[in-house]
Order: sequence, then C-alpha cells, then structure tokens
Amino acid sequence: MLTNDLAIHLMENMNKGFHLDAYLDEIYSTFPEAERRPLIGLTANYSDIDATIRSVYYRQIIAAGGIPLIIPPVADRHVIINTLDVLDGIVLTGGADYNPLWAGKEPLKVLGHINRERDLAELLLVRLAYNRQIPMLGICRGIQTLAFALGGCVAQDIKTELKHSQDADRNEPTHSVTIAEGSMLFDLYGPKIYVNSFHHQAVSDCGERFRVTATAPDGIVEAMESSEEKSVIGVQWHPEWLEEMGLKLFQWLVGRSAEFAKAKRLHSHILTFDSHCDTPMFFPQGIHFEQRDPRILYDLHKMTDGRHDAVTMVAYLPQHPKPGEMAGMTPKHYADSIFDQIESIVKSQNAYVALARTPDDLYRNKAQGRKSIMLGIENGLAIEDDIRNVEHFARRGITYITLCHNGDNAICDSARGTGTHGGVSDFGEQVIREMNRLGVMVDLSHGGEKSFYDALDISATPIVCSHSNCKALCDVPRNLTDDQLRALAAKGGVAQTTMYHGFLRQSGEATIRDAVAHLEHAISVMGIDHVGVGTDFDGDGGIKGMADASEIINFTIQLLRRRYSEADIEKIWGGNWLRIMRLVQGISVDR
Repeated sequence: MLTNDLAIHLMENMNKGFHLDAYLDEIYSTFPEAERRPLIGLTANYSDIDATIRSVYYRQIIAAGGIPLIIPPVADRHVIINTLDVLDGIVLTGGADYNPLWAGKEPLKVLGHINRERDLAELLLVRLAYNRQIPMLGICRGIQTLAFALGGCVAQDIKTELKHSQDADRNEPTHSVTIAEGSMLFDLYGPKIYVNSFHHQAVSDCGERFRVTATAPDGIVEAMESSEEKSVIGVQWHPEWLEEMGLKLFQWLVGRSAEFAKAKRLHSHILTFDSHCDTPMFFPQGIHFEQRDPRILYDLHKMTDGRHDAVTMVAYLPQHPKPGEMAGMTPKHYADSIFDQIESIVKSQNAYVALARTPDDLYRNKAQGRKSIMLGIENGLAIEDDIRNVEHFARRGITYITLCHNGDNAICDSARGTGTHGGVSDFGEQVIREMNRLGVMVDLSHGGEKSFYDALDISATPIVCSHSNCKALCDVPRNLTDDQLRALAAKGGVAQTTMYHGFLRQSGEATIRDAVAHLEHAISVMGIDHVGVGTDFDGDGGIKGMADASEIINFTIQLLRRRYSEADIEKIWGGNWLRIMRLVQGISVDR
C-alpha cells in the first residue's frame, strides 16, 4: 500500500537513477537540509532471532508527516528512558497475546502465542511514556498494552457470535464500529465506521485512566481514549492497512506529537515557574523527593517528566492546628523546621536541585541543569505577632508571605474569616511595610476583599495573589472579583491561576480546560502582563490534565492550541511574577 505522495516521491527518486550525487545535490541545495518533523517510535515485533515490523506502519507515519523510528523490544531502563527522551509520539503495534500473569491471572486453554521479549519492554515503555505525556496510539495488541500497563483488564478470549478474526485481506473492512460522540475518534470519523478485525482478545475493562469510545455491534471494546485530557488512543482494529481511512489516525498522532515536540522545545529555553505548592507539609511523613513518591505531587521525577523548572514551596501553617499537626512547635519554629527539611533535601540532591532566592538564581540553576525551589510562607501566623520575625524569615530566603489563610489572624481578615479587623490591622500595616523594606512579596491569596484593597493601598510595591481564580467563573469567597483583578493590574500586580477544583467550578469535575478558562478570563480583564500559574499542588490542587508536576507541560500544550505566542507563554509561566520579584527585591535594603 502506497499513498499518492509517497508513490510520487519514489518515482522522483527513480528518475535520478543510481547516481548518489544527484540525491545529495538535492539535499544540499537548501538549508536547513530537511524540515523538522515529529519523531514517532514504533514498537517492533520479536520472532525467532529477528526484531521486525510491517512496512505499512512506518509508511503511514511517513504519509502522515512523521519520522518513524523502530523501538526494539528491550526491557533495559537505560534504553527505554533514553529513547523516550527523543521521541515525540509512539505507535504500539499489533502482535501476540499477553502473558496473563501480568494481570494476576492464570492462562486459559484458548490463550494464543505469547511473546516474553515484548511484554515487559512494552509495559515499561507505556507507563514511562504516559508519565511523560507522550502521545500514543495503540493498535490491536497495542490497545491491550495500554490496558495492561495502566490499570485496565484484557479478556483472554472473547465470547461472542460476531467473528473478530477474519479470513479476509487486511485492507478489507469486515464489521462496523459505533463511535461515542464527544470523543477524539468522533471528531475524526463521525458516529460509525467500518473496520477490519483480527483478534480473539479484547479489553474487558479500560480502567480509570481511559473511557470506551467505540464498540462493535456485539459490545466488544473497539477503542478507548484517555479520560485525563491526554493524547492517547487505543483501537482494536488495524488502521495501518486501511489506507486513507486509516491514515486519519496516524495524522492525529503526528499532529499531537508535533504539538508535544513544540512544547518540549519551548520548555527547553523558557523558564517554567509555579508560584505555589504545599508539598513540604508532607515532608514529616518521610517523603523521598528523589523518588517518584505517590504521596506527593512534586518530586524530582515528576518535575523532570513535566519538563518543569521551578516552584515556590511554602511552609503552610494551619489556622487551627489539629493535635500533633505541628508537632507541638510554635508557628515560627514549625516554619523553620519546614525550611530545614527543604534545605536538607536540596543538600542531599544538589546535583539536581537547588534553592533560589532571586530570578537570576532561577535562570542560573536552569542553565546548570538543576531544578529550583524557592521558599514562601502561607499564613502570617508564622510571624507570631513579632515584627522582628519578618526579617528572620527574610534572612532564611523566603520570597513571599501569604498574609493569612482560612481565618483572621493578627495581620488581616481572611476571605473565610469573621471581619475581626475590618481589613488589614495596624500590626498588619507594619508587617506589609517591613516586607517592602526587606524585599518580600506581599501575597493576598486567602485575604478578605477589604484586606485586599487595604494591602493595595499600603504596599509600596505591587502585591501578588499566588493561587487565586476568578469569581466571575466560580463564585466562592476565595476567588477574585473582576474589580479586584482590575485594581491588582492597575497597581502592577499578578493573579496566579490555581488548579484547586473548588476554585475552578462549583459543580462537576474540574479539568485543565477549566483552569485555562480562568486564566483567559483573567487575561481579558487584566491583560497578559498580570497573570501566571500557582498550582496549589499538595494543597488540594490537582485536576484532570494537570494532576501533578509531571503534567505541567500539558498546560503549555493547551496554550499552544489557543495560539498564544512564545513570548506570552513565557510571561504566563513566571515571567510576570519574576518581573514583580525583581522590582520588590530591587528596592529592598541590603539584607
């Protein structure tokens, strides 16, 4: 099978004959020598002593505008991870049955030939690729690979009157498939298509990470796709054989892979900065930052998977600590203990992560290949009503203090408080002025509306809202009204969109699309120079498509789909925040 473009290309090559220089002259006649295209890995089959792949797979990739790369069936982690580092997309090809032991099941008599060379290699490949947000298309065995690797189940043999293993040419459609409305497949094909089918196994349960998007007339799962806003589709049929109709799926994959490649290139040379996470609150549990620790949303693995550079980790102080929550320490000592733990983690992993106090530190760390952690305080309780403690924490390296949390304190009233002071207290005014003097940013996330406007009037430098959304889209006390957004922008401040579901929508499950909607509303009110991202990961932040630091790059992909420029994306990913940090730190006295 050849597409028209590929056939024409081969004919043109034949006209050059067997003269190597004629081919080289064409390559060297322009610069660059070739256009950049996404690199698509195709899993190879293993038979006897050969690693093989049918030509229809790579021909469809080429016809779709991608560059095929054959992935050998090797379960070596160094081979897999280094391969994933260069891939922009993956096709999981067809082949033998899976060993059911991978699913904790014993083999049935109907089980066909299994392939030990492929099983572990491909299961590892999928899990690691999924964490890295790499687009994937699973075909036949490939949809089963996705299910096995990511929490689904596969039936060893399907019981149905409909014949799913045909005695027909592979490019002959043999049964119909009904496609779910609202799916990526529906966008490609509409409600119904005719496909080929050559299998006796099938996905019986797609698991939580996927949803079924196509079925055969007998109810057998014919396709599934990510339920987490990721570019992953699995189909049970063989689109590589179905010429133009099948090409649509490969074009989808190549298009999503090109998008992913562009996001990777962008992350390689801009700084991506998240202004707020609460991960340190879990450190007393014996968290291992150098491991992919399921208890936290930020660690070195997840930051690397998401190609993410820097985050402010705060010492969060609960307004009313539960017994043992602060280990019997005073607020100041508890905050100090959190910073001690962060410094210990950084010291033990200093080849890969470093503390940063200034924007220049962030860019220096990125150039050296290290992730950055900045320090902050969430809840001015840490000051313990002693103005001298502002300088104490400034010397420790904090970059901002969130003046209050979910309750009034000695500094100001909270958005969820009782109006103790009628805004910022007299002591709070001293705190803000001392923060100005010492180059510490004033953060009014969690602040009541009167506290917000008081702080705007008091502060000599722009204030920030490190993790706050738009009240016009989700009417909760913690979100900012349009008037607040306008006032904040007028004074040069920024509002950082957060991933907490309760601040994104009041009913239903929030997704990354909701977060983008809040960001775009803030942009429409404030302008592009006054927005950013503060995920609130590990402080209940985390939504579908932006569940942890490994999915940070998904936000960039969403912005690229909406045709934001590279300069604007750089502003959103910390440029605006760091502009204010430079201003605040630049007018402070020498510490």
